[in-house]
Amino acid sequence: MPEHSTSQTSEYAPAQDCNLCPRLVEFRQRNRETWPDWHNAPVQSFGDMDARLLIVGLAPGLRGANRTGRPFTGDYAGDLLYQTLSKFRFATGTYDKRPDDGLELHDCRIANGVRCLPPENKPIGSEVNNCRRFLSAEITAMDNLKVILALGGVAHNTILATLGERRAAYKFSHCAFHHLIDGRILANSYHCSRYNTNTGRLTEQMFEDVFDGICERLK
Repeated sequence: MPEHSTSQTSEYAPAQDCNLCPRLVEFRQRNRETWPDWHNAPVQSFGDMDARLLIVGLAPGLRGANRTGRPFTGDYAGDLLYQTLSKFRFATGTYDKRPDDGLELHDCRIANGVRCLPPENKPIGSEVNNCRRFLSAEITAMDNLKVILALGGVAHNTILATLGERRAAYKFSHCAFHHLIDGRILANSYHCSRYNTNTGRLTEQMFEDVFDGICERLK
């Protein structure tokens, strides 16, 4: 079984054995027993803190980031996300669904609103609230941040709550770009999950349209 640090939480990354959410702690322990060679711990963000683009997802996936330890790595959502990031030059190298594949991000950082795997991929309100401190500190520390991309409505609402913005003032809509009070832009996309692409809710072109808009606003 991998070693799991019991160190205190840092400013924007939970400790390996973060105990803020009892339900997630119990689920984490069960997963460690079932898959002892998996990451099974809070997933730290990926990319440089000086990036102008921050992508925020909901939470790690069971066989994705919870297994590999890197956001959106090892599942279908990562296939589409990293393919798109490479096309728009936010990533270089070969994405091979492994945290040691050598892929590098450029001017981009990826985080999740909830850093631990939730049962059925559905965090509850208290867990989102507990983890908000880490996203808040991360956003505050990103001095060059210009655009925040929310993947899905829950991530959208989490970002607004983190920034102290009124949810009613910024309605989630695919490919919407909201100008926030602090001058930054909140971009929206449907989540790049297999379910959304299989049902046609999100196509590759729709996803690329969002990044076209992001690149235009980062010029």
